[in-house]
Amino acid sequence: MCYVHWFEEIYAMSVVQELRDLLQRRLLQMLVLAGLLTAVGARALLLKFSVIDLDIWWHLKVGDWIVDHHAFPHTGILSRTAASRPWAAYSWGYEVMLSRAYAWFGLVGVGAFGTLLTVAVAYAVYWMVRRLSGRFWVACILATVTCSAFLFSLMPRPVFLSMILFMVTLTLILEAQRTARVELLYWLPLVFLIWANCHIQFVYGIFVVGLFAGVHLFQQLGAHSAITPDFALPSRLPTLKLVLIFAACLFASCLGPYTYHLYAVVFAYASSKFPYTFIREFRALNFRAFSHYVELLLTGAAFFALGRQKRVDLFKLALLTVASIAAFRTMRDSWFLCITAAACIADTWGSEVEREASETLPEKAALAAALALMLFLIARNVGFNTRGLDDAMSSVFPVKAVNFLRQNPQPGPLYNTFDWGGFLTWYMPDYPVAIDGRTDLYGDELDMRFFDSANGNDYINDPYLNEAGVVLVQKKEPLATVLAGDERFQKIYEDRLAVVFVRR
Repeated sequence: MCYVHWFEEIYAMSVVQELRDLLQRRLLQMLVLAGLLTAVGARALLLKFSVIDLDIWWHLKVGDWIVDHHAFPHTGILSRTAASRPWAAYSWGYEVMLSRAYAWFGLVGVGAFGTLLTVAVAYAVYWMVRRLSGRFWVACILATVTCSAFLFSLMPRPVFLSMILFMVTLTLILEAQRTARVELLYWLPLVFLIWANCHIQFVYGIFVVGLFAGVHLFQQLGAHSAITPDFALPSRLPTLKLVLIFAACLFASCLGPYTYHLYAVVFAYASSKFPYTFIREFRALNFRAFSHYVELLLTGAAFFALGRQKRVDLFKLALLTVASIAAFRTMRDSWFLCITAAACIADTWGSEVEREASETLPEKAALAAALALMLFLIARNVGFNTRGLDDAMSSVFPVKAVNFLRQNPQPGPLYNTFDWGGFLTWYMPDYPVAIDGRTDLYGDELDMRFFDSANGNDYINDPYLNEAGVVLVQKKEPLATVLAGDERFQKIYEDRLAVVFVRR
């Protein structure tokens, strides 16, 4: 009996030791994850991207308009040159949230909203890789690499919501494919109901679901025709259900104030030329930034991970190929490729290992509390307050020039150039802008007209400039130089950023 008692004590001690080791390992994991998210949040707080973004302000103003009017705009509100043109506030969900953040917390609310979106994208990358790979350390390392490739290349705009919902969509698809559980995909119509009312790039998700259904349909037709290549991973999901889920997603994307008309906006964006020529983030990768090389590394690693499998997943291969073409064509779509590449790598890894248990709800709550505390302490030490945010805005936007016009009102209409239009819709609402960042509203012809005038080309024949009563432009723009010698205008204000002219 004494030997039995002795063995029981040894077993109990081993169980206690295992529990102690498990708790220590989980604590270390939570600390590492908290450190990763804190680093992302700290950089967002330091950069103050939200309040120096050229487009954030017209998004805010549109959100205010929706809340004030209890309606959705269908024409070019805030603009004097395109007021009667058709326009859809396709990011209205984001804009209303942004509007309420500012209404409740002022500039700090705008900055905090962007910071939280940035951290949410970073966590979503970790969450996606964690679920697909089944390994904590793989998720942390791969999420760090992935975020370094795209996260701070863009401002926290509605596209950040697209990133998050794209990761949810892709995770559900890949998990359903790995486990042969089509029921996981029943959540997708709800995802697209939310997504289509937050950002126009829901079409990327629609494309992915359609591609997934199309590949399975192609494989099924091949099987019926006795064409089943040995190198391809066979389909394990019912094709008819996939097609019906795709149809449901299409239907759900039309459940909003703009219904199916959102697809016309997508077509207009796809056929426009001005953004891809003159807006930096729409241009192709130039490999002058470290993040571009990380993106290339991720892409190569993803293709290698797919190629080393005994059977090729045709869906992943097709998606990664399309994402590569899109992202290398325009820097704006780097997230599309980086997230796809990370998902392909993680899912390939996850199919070969025993999966670890994910974080529990109490662990996630503790992580959120620790993260909130750390970001609060960091914000207090980096000038993330009303004064600090106002200083950041004043270093980029013509705050002093607008304040001068408020104290010395001049008869309009207003003429401004592209970059500051969004800010002026919010900070100087009494003067409807000549142009702002909504390239889909103004179209290529009008965008080019203002671009040429800003560069001093044919400005003398610009009808909008010729009818303007007050002109507010950047001091560094050629237009500011030529107007200084134009007898039709008189300079009444100048600082290091802006110049104000009025008609004589």
